[in-house]
Amino acid sequence: MNKLTPASYDEFLAQYSTKAPENYNFAFDFIDRKAAETPRLKAMIHVDNQGNRRDFDLDYFSKQSSRLANALISKGLTRGDKVMLLLYRRVEFWIAMLALHKIGAVAIPSPFLLTEKDLEYRINFADIRGVIAEDSLTPNVDLAKEKCPGLKLFIEVSDNSTTTNGWEPYASLIEGAPDLFPRPVDSAGGSDPLLIFFSSGTTGDPKMVAHSHTYPLGHVPTGVYWHDLEPGDIQLTLADTGWGKAVWGKFYGQWMAGATVFVYDFRGKFEPKNLLKMLGAHRVTTFCAPPTVYRFLIQEDFEAYDLSCLKHCTTAGELLNDSVFHTWKEKTGLSIFEGYGQTETTLLVATFPFMEPKPGSIGKPVPGYTIHLLNRDDQICPPGVEGEICIKLGDKHPAGLFSCYVKEEEKTARACANGYYHTGDKAWADEDGYLWFLGRVDDLIKSSGYRIGPFEVESALVAHKAVLEAAVTGVPDDIRGQAVKATLVLKSGFSPSDTLTRELQNFVKKITAPYKYPRIIEYVEELPKTISGKIKRAEIRARDNG
Repeated sequence: MNKLTPASYDEFLAQYSTKAPENYNFAFDFIDRKAAETPRLKAMIHVDNQGNRRDFDLDYFSKQSSRLANALISKGLTRGDKVMLLLYRRVEFWIAMLALHKIGAVAIPSPFLLTEKDLEYRINFADIRGVIAEDSLTPNVDLAKEKCPGLKLFIEVSDNSTTTNGWEPYASLIEGAPDLFPRPVDSAGGSDPLLIFFSSGTTGDPKMVAHSHTYPLGHVPTGVYWHDLEPGDIQLTLADTGWGKAVWGKFYGQWMAGATVFVYDFRGKFEPKNLLKMLGAHRVTTFCAPPTVYRFLIQEDFEAYDLSCLKHCTTAGELLNDSVFHTWKEKTGLSIFEGYGQTETTLLVATFPFMEPKPGSIGKPVPGYTIHLLNRDDQICPPGVEGEICIKLGDKHPAGLFSCYVKEEEKTARACANGYYHTGDKAWADEDGYLWFLGRVDDLIKSSGYRIGPFEVESALVAHKAVLEAAVTGVPDDIRGQAVKATLVLKSGFSPSDTLTRELQNFVKKITAPYKYPRIIEYVEELPKTISGKIKRAEIRARDNG
């Protein structure tokens, strides 16, 4: 792939174009083709929980995915069948995804934190036929499978040679299988279903978000331009393979850029020191993580680590507050480039390397999408006026935009109404065209005639030395309509007090407009979250409203 080298955002828009090849299938059209051309191209560096490193080239993924595809076909798996993947960050996740792409089966990446109830709901609602799971995660599937009559295929990935309770060993399954899987004449591709993500379900049962085989092409701007990758780069994105961010940051776009994906398969509690060791010891060049991770990292002693190879840093998933941006730059000399998107999309808005980052701004629209901020009447908002982030739909379906919510035609129709996909997220644009995220439409607070986005107040609060996490919501108020309330988790060494409450209120007044400060502050041990780590503000609101 020939990478563009624009000098500005406007030049990037003018130069960039996307055209999906007919019947595009990433596993055949990129992995197998590229492996045939450059079989020894390093595709992955994998470090397990014990610190053991293994390197893999493209030829490995091409052949191993073909072996698994042949083995799955022999077990009766066919095009259109749905398969759940519960594999942490094991190498087998990437092999399984590619094998299912080749068969035309539909992959359903799933997080390791799913409970028996979660599994039962997902397996039955999605009509899942098979599960490929690590042995540490099979017991929960065993608890659920009696209530999942459609589940027929059970494959266990293990470092041991034995399995139990009807699970087939992955290693035995692929042993002896042919390492060539010729592309069928009628292979899946193009608009055919590729994978399904379950949304995180912050306000109810999770939705099934379906993407087609053109979806990987939507990640070219992510890997090639936002991550700023070149052949030879080593990219580490901190994400669990159960969520869309994993394929954003450690799969399609990174390999299409010619980069090496670095996978750190740690288990248990996240340790900032260990991550910094990984970045230095394995000469990582580009890095992506949520702002929360950066907040933990900047508290460490950077003098103990060699980050000289690190050249580019990105973040997404929540807002990055100014103090983290500036502290990271002081310690590393590197800016952090923000991005924004959803499970239903690829990267939608970003600050690219050829743009000047504005701390707190998510950047400008990504080429391939036409994005407008719309008011309630679907009219485009002028600069400075908040509106909903919407994608204009036309004759050409954007490569990275989801196909539908499976089995939910009404929800799909509501989301894609009047010629736009409505994200449900609010933002405003400044005079330079940079977008500033405000939060979910339902999360906005209306107080004394002002509309207040919770993220900007939360960002101010977590900049205080005492605050670990913050959730800002609106509560009923007889005078103001709604009052701003902050629910806080404090860092170790700090305790709730009236003095701290006043200090935090004054602190927020200095960082944001005074009317945005939290008039009510509640201290809690933990915030309610989804299994993907997103704060359930709706649950907090429901509790406050009785």
